[in-house]
Amino acid sequence: MDFGRPGAPSKRADGWGLILVHQNTVATPVGIAGIGLHTGVEVKLRLRAAPANCGIVFRRTDLEGFEIEARARNVARVSYATSLMRKGVLISTTEHLLSALAACGVDNAYVEIDNLEVPILDGSALPFVHLIQKAGLKRQRAGRVYARLLRPVEVVEGGKRIAAYPSDSLPDCLSVSYRIAFPHPAIGEQSFEYVQSEARMNGRPSAYETEIAPARTFGFLDEVERLRQSGLIRGGSLENAVVLTRDGVMNPEGLRFPDEFCRHKILDLLGDLSLFGHPLIGHIVAERAGHAMHAALVTKLRRERNSWELTGPQEVASPRPRAPRPVAALTALDGTA
Repeated sequence: MDFGRPGAPSKRADGWGLILVHQNTVATPVGIAGIGLHTGVEVKLRLRAAPANCGIVFRRTDLEGFEIEARARNVARVSYATSLMRKGVLISTTEHLLSALAACGVDNAYVEIDNLEVPILDGSALPFVHLIQKAGLKRQRAGRVYARLLRPVEVVEGGKRIAAYPSDSLPDCLSVSYRIAFPHPAIGEQSFEYVQSEARMNGRPSAYETEIAPARTFGFLDEVERLRQSGLIRGGSLENAVVLTRDGVMNPEGLRFPDEFCRHKILDLLGDLSLFGHPLIGHIVAERAGHAMHAALVTKLRRERNSWELTGPQEVASPRPRAPRPVAALTALDGTA
């Protein structure tokens, strides 16, 4: 979502760096506590190192360490959040943590959690980025395996679209173009572009850390009562979400970015894409999408095995600025370009 004027030019966050060669896990255990956005219950979470090729595995410490792998096959619900389930055991609102782990280069980790929902913290992924930075990364001997897109894969549902394309201009990384539009007087239509960069390079924060991770989840004040009657957002507040009134923003501090809403959609997308099981190399284009569309794209990619190939790590030859991709890359989805 974006407070920019309708038809405003797309903004862009990118960087340059190396495709990671080796898998990584966290170097030291770290923990954090908070409340669940939808359950409103207190929850403690702890990251621990995991062996190579393990992936991200949630462990419900309140259920004798029951494990749920962060994989597409375990996706259970995609309404207002991405939830995982195995044998009836649930982990809710996983997307912010998974987004931070993926963007920070963490391939393998155990996520110990003592309740059914990941804490919402301030509504963004930035606290999780800081937690991972506190833990540090431990390089593992096993090499990273990427999934390089070979041909377009698209999911369309009414006016909502999401597609994955091979990328010729950025052949060694993941890039995202996202557009949103809401019929709210304070929200126009805007696009934002993100190009994956290395988690940190020479102490310099990544584009994800500065441009995507701080963007908070959001909701509408006139929907609060209905959602709470449905058992949702019981832990929601101005401390962990941007709340929109009929004609503006309720939070006294305002927005972190003029287009914080669209940036948060990219944050969610990166977390949902991590459920594919391998880091993607290609270009993702989304228009008015959300968790359900993200999950549908991942499912379709897994089903259409000839649309991608597994490949070993490749280095970008040298650091260089990225040329902006024209807005036409977005409008082409609905045949207007």
